[in-house]
Amino acid sequence: MDERDWQILKVLYEKKNITKTAQSLYISQPSLTKRIQQIEKEYDQAIISRGAKGVQFTPQGEYLVKCADEMLGRLRQIKETVQNMDHEISGTLRLGVSNYITRHKLPGLLKLFREQFPKVNFKVTTGWSREAFDLVYNREVHIGIVRGDYHWGGSKHLLFEENICITSKEKIDLKDLPSLPRVQYDTDNTLKALVDNWWTRTFSEPPLIGMEVDKADTCKEMVMNGLGYGILPSVLVEDHSSLYRIHLHNESGRPLVRKTWMLYHQESLELKVVKEFVEFIKKMDFINDI
Repeated sequence: MDERDWQILKVLYEKKNITKTAQSLYISQPSLTKRIQQIEKEYDQAIISRGAKGVQFTPQGEYLVKCADEMLGRLRQIKETVQNMDHEISGTLRLGVSNYITRHKLPGLLKLFREQFPKVNFKVTTGWSREAFDLVYNREVHIGIVRGDYHWGGSKHLLFEENICITSKEKIDLKDLPSLPRVQYDTDNTLKALVDNWWTRTFSEPPLIGMEVDKADTCKEMVMNGLGYGILPSVLVEDHSSLYRIHLHNESGRPLVRKTWMLYHQESLELKVVKEFVEFIKKMDFINDI
């Protein structure tokens, strides 16, 4: 079996459907079926059966699927090690990055890095910060860029801090917040907990949610149009001087801040492309240089 076969088993197990698996892997159904038959011939065992509920795996097939992640990870490690033997910086850098950083910072960042190392390729997976954290924790990516504080035993580097602030189109008084409409948005659990803890320490009644939107950028647009106030990281509104802002503080009187981190395993620095990227990030002002 080669790398493609292990990938087929993994995707087929997820999709439970020949047609959807073929589409996901950009191969024809006859070619996919032939590859499965070749795997069964190699092991002299049936690995799947087809029925009304789609593709079902035999015990032998289930075992091979369990091996797929291990085998794919090992093959990827071998490929990276071989590429790392060259004096020139090349290979694929795998990154897990939070949604905000992906939208606002990552394209410029990767452009600057590729200008120095044109033979480096990137595989970027985006999502909530928790998802990016899980990717680097499970070693599915070389480096994670996450917003918020997580329990992390590996190496990390602080990229920047941002204040959490009340943002509105017109001037408002902090004590009036419970009676004013808030524009609520989906965010990761670390920021939600930070804001919720501040609110319950400050007020004895819940906020008045006037609108719910999908993300912080949308919330900002609604606030700019006078549809309510938002509780937003300052980096989102720093270019909008017309907006009224109140920076929040914790129970000790210190500004309520959210930190953005670069996380990685120390042994990942054995790969030249990872080491160069980490050093590149450490040398730059993450806010102003991009």
